[in-house]
Amino acid sequence: SSMKNSAAIILTYLNEKNRPYSAQDVFGNLQKQHSLGKTAVVKAMEQLAQEGKIREKVYGKQKIYFADQSQFADVSDADLKEMDCRITELSSQVQTVSQDCRRLDAELKELNSSLTTAEMTSQIQELRAECEGYKERLNKIKSATNHVTPEEREKVYKERCLFVKEWKKRKRLASDMMGAILEGYPKSKKQFLEEVGIETDEDHKVAIPNI
Repeated sequence: SSMKNSAAIILTYLNEKNRPYSAQDVFGNLQKQHSLGKTAVVKAMEQLAQEGKIREKVYGKQKIYFADQSQFADVSDADLKEMDCRITELSSQVQTVSQDCRRLDAELKELNSSLTTAEMTSQIQELRAECEGYKERLNKIKSATNHVTPEEREKVYKERCLFVKEWKKRKRLASDMMGAILEGYPKSKKQFLEEVGIETDEDHKVAIPNI
């Protein structure tokens, strides 16, 4: 029956692990592999305890179950000491291996994010071609005859200065006006801009240049 089957699985598990567990622990640990139901686990463990196949201890409301110790041979102090030494030795090995793993993981990440030789070669070719293009443009500029005179350049710069100053002035005026209106405006600045239909420099991703 499924009850017998559950009990057999649980008995084998508790004897194999030989450590205390609650029914919830056993259910959680065996559920995936054996797809046992919670009620079935609780009932099977209670039955095994009644039959004396496993031991049961009650701590407050919690019931703890563990393997019947009488079935295991006594272990001498010398054996325990040897086991402790082995545990320490194995723990140290685990630490070393974990450190190696972390180091190798970091190396692998670095290698994965690096370019391969083929990718590098291709990138070098692209950059060389780009460089040649710039050289060609530079030569054309150098050999051009239609250079701008210093006077013309001066005139353009002065105009630019004038326009930028005007831009700043108008932006400041608009900002002051909006500030005054927003003091008595019941909604947010964003809603005000939408309602009035004002488009800002930021909307068009432009900034006032430094003169």
